[in-house]
Amino acid sequence: MLTYDVVIVGGGGAGMRAALEAARDKSLQVAVFSKTYPTRSHTGAAQGGINGAFAFKDPTDSIEKHFKDTVKGSDFLGDQNAIDFFVNECPECILELERMGVPFSRDEFGRIAQRPFGGASSPRTCYSADKTGHVILHTLYEQCLKHGVKFYNEWFLLELVVDKGRFQGLIVQNMHDGCIHPVNTKSVVIATGGFGRIYWNRTTNALNMTGDGTAACFNAGIPLKDPEFVQFHPTGLAGTGILMSEASRGEGGYLINKNGERFMSRYAPEKMELGPRDLVSRAIETEIREGRGVGGNGNFYVLLDLRHLGKKKILERLPQIRELAIDFENLDPIEHPIPIRPSCHYMMGGIHVSDHTTCSTPVPGIHAAGECACVSIHGANRLGGNSLADVIVFGKAAGKGACLSAKELSSGAEPILLKRTAYWEEKFRTMREKGHGLKVAEVRDRLAATMWNNVGIFRTEKEMEKALSEVEELLQEYNSCYIGDSSTKYNSAFIQYVETGNLLNLAKAVALAAIARKESRGCHARDDYPTRDDANFLKHSTVTKIGDEYKLSYIPVTITKYQPEERRY
Repeated sequence: MLTYDVVIVGGGGAGMRAALEAARDKSLQVAVFSKTYPTRSHTGAAQGGINGAFAFKDPTDSIEKHFKDTVKGSDFLGDQNAIDFFVNECPECILELERMGVPFSRDEFGRIAQRPFGGASSPRTCYSADKTGHVILHTLYEQCLKHGVKFYNEWFLLELVVDKGRFQGLIVQNMHDGCIHPVNTKSVVIATGGFGRIYWNRTTNALNMTGDGTAACFNAGIPLKDPEFVQFHPTGLAGTGILMSEASRGEGGYLINKNGERFMSRYAPEKMELGPRDLVSRAIETEIREGRGVGGNGNFYVLLDLRHLGKKKILERLPQIRELAIDFENLDPIEHPIPIRPSCHYMMGGIHVSDHTTCSTPVPGIHAAGECACVSIHGANRLGGNSLADVIVFGKAAGKGACLSAKELSSGAEPILLKRTAYWEEKFRTMREKGHGLKVAEVRDRLAATMWNNVGIFRTEKEMEKALSEVEELLQEYNSCYIGDSSTKYNSAFIQYVETGNLLNLAKAVALAAIARKESRGCHARDDYPTRDDANFLKHSTVTKIGDEYKLSYIPVTITKYQPEERRY
């Protein structure tokens, strides 16, 4: 049995920042379990930058402006006490990254360079060309190795063991040899990222973004908060959904329709292409709906035009954007506009975090940070540049919180952990021996189709009820799946089977909460309830799983400085 004081599940930005913070306490043993190699984690896909109110680019910028922009961007569903903590921590956390060696781009005075991003009243997004997440990820990994963090790479989380409300430990599988292990630990930080793969092919998310930690918490009785709020990024490549960073618009890119119009003048006349993501995504889909999209045969899109920026600026500021456009659309944005359409990008909802200063959940010893967690600072819509800031600020807070838990709590009960290990060993054996049934990929693809068609950018009760019904059917059919692989070593088919089960459970929560929220707020846009309803829905949704039953309830939004008002850009 593996034994540690603090365990982090997830080797991305939030996980490694938590591990680094925990490892500063030399009296504690710290380990990271990650199903991918840490430097391949999805934080590396965060291209555009990280927000901090330094006022380098705009002397009028301030922490208060960052606070107000984030509250407004959240469509007033963000908890303002958590947002206040967040925006105040951002600058120092970014300077810590700089001291660790993150190679930020520089302005003419040698300071960290900043660029405009959507929904922001000042250019406060610090960046490293368009590879900001990538360089942060590599720097954090180096620092974790320096501070003696133990890494278990290509190990997969199967279960968080909670018995009678007490955290006991976790069950993990070593993907290298298939062996299943109990891990006895006093505290854990879940940092496994989002679950955008419920939309499968219409997402900017990597293949591993299947919500494993979120589902493990959900199955252990921890509520999901605000799962209905799914952010669709305006600029995914039309053919694949791959992200074209908001930096492309921050540097001055245009969105144009088939008539060559910069159509954002109809939707956000002041901010234009730099409106918030929910608004820009709906604008693009409206252009397509009303016949002004480019393309045909059911494949419509609009164009992201960078040509006027010039070759020098594109090569200097947007080299990865150019590379992706060449590789996946076979065109060079120096010479041609890029076909784009909104793509599922980010989950504002996630594991219910009950204390933002420690990232603790309702179960003592279990903490959560990053996209898998709902603090909530993003509310109904996340601003670009706030996600990397989120993983760093709250990764650090979760690491501190987990250290406190490790010193206050005792280790789990080994008999309980061994019993759950035996369950998973039998499950693995049974699935390897099963010779027929439904293919996992069929269930996964049908889930993606019903979510995209019925719980997408525009929503109605009838469509979402259809999705909920189909997800419930798929949950039943999932029990008859087989994996078709009898091997123990690197049995990726079994991993995909467990991942698909996670996606199904989470998708049901998304649909359930979305049906119940009879209003439009942020990214949750309902054609049948087109206005925001503060009287009835200025509150967080929570979905709790009790056995196979899903219970929906609500908790208040924390409002301190800014009362809800109409959101204009």
